[in-house]
Amino acid sequence: MQHYHYIFTGSGLSALMTVNEMLLSGKFEDKSILLIDENAKKVNDRTWCFWDEHNLFDGIVSKKWNQAIFANEKFNRVLELTPYQYKKINGLDFYKLVFKKISEHKNIHFLNQKVVDFSELGDHCIVKTVSETFTCNKIFNSIYNPEVVTTQTKFPLIHQHFIGWYIKSKEAVFTPNCATFMDFSVEQKGNTRFMYILPTSSTEALLEYTLFSKNLLFKEEYEAEIQKYITNLGITEYEIIEKEQGNIPMTCYPFWKHNTKNIINIGSAGGWTKASTGYTFKNASKKSKALVQFLKSESDFTKFHKKDKFWFYDLLLLDILGSKNELGSTIFSSMFKEGNSSVIFKFLDEETSFLEDLRVIWRCPKMLFVKALLGRIL
Repeated sequence: MQHYHYIFTGSGLSALMTVNEMLLSGKFEDKSILLIDENAKKVNDRTWCFWDEHNLFDGIVSKKWNQAIFANEKFNRVLELTPYQYKKINGLDFYKLVFKKISEHKNIHFLNQKVVDFSELGDHCIVKTVSETFTCNKIFNSIYNPEVVTTQTKFPLIHQHFIGWYIKSKEAVFTPNCATFMDFSVEQKGNTRFMYILPTSSTEALLEYTLFSKNLLFKEEYEAEIQKYITNLGITEYEIIEKEQGNIPMTCYPFWKHNTKNIINIGSAGGWTKASTGYTFKNASKKSKALVQFLKSESDFTKFHKKDKFWFYDLLLLDILGSKNELGSTIFSSMFKEGNSSVIFKFLDEETSFLEDLRVIWRCPKMLFVKALLGRIL
């Protein structure tokens, strides 16, 4: 039975981010590392977007936008993102970057198999795949188990679910330097629904019909709304280049309570997704840096997580969306209608001071959050 210092069950974004940070630190060259995943990471299965003022993975950023539109049925606002830019990374480009680095280190290995079980046994751990068994000192688990959240009611679960079409149109209707962050002008139908557009030229763009809601739709419903939106843009002829589909869990469930001394949950399995927005890339970057820094001096994974004010802000929003899902447009519109966009994005990145928090929160419907706060207290 082969033994490793570290085994990653799953090799998605957070696992690869963490391995990348290990490599950058230069402190783990004497540690044997194994990544196990049934997905070989050979196709472009997703895209990640984030706002950034630095050069986070700039070498593989496929597109940047300096402006973004926020809209609903009553107003349309162009947000100047300075000092930020909104950036897009293709999943395959990220996989290639990290796996190329991994291939240059003999202490790191990848196994294309499905993990069927893992557990902690005293001072070591065991991981089983469909055909092999391994032991290790530490496990980084990114295999999300939805039952952990769906079998409880204390913390609401909202899905960010979407279908996207990357299209090329006959008409030049898109503004290449301006993304559409949220367009709530689409019919809400008792939910929080919006269109999200990432243009790459005046005739090409990714359009995603997105919901923050408890229940998913049939595929035909998403695609009918995308077709309707395309028509409303004035597009008469277009071809679909690519399609993508996703479902991101948005919850404040305390996943860290399932961490043990030698097993830590990361990524969606560890609550690394930003609960109020579903954004993952920037959060995973921050968490992976913190985790690798933690490993330099600590060995007990139960000590890693620290709850903060942003977790509580997100919890109140999800409490509202869980009980009154139709109010999402009202809440986000109140923030973006006249608020300072750079402060809002800084707030969503969890980097604001308490005074800056108040500048954002004060624009939101106050009684909704007061009632949500009282509900949590009582």
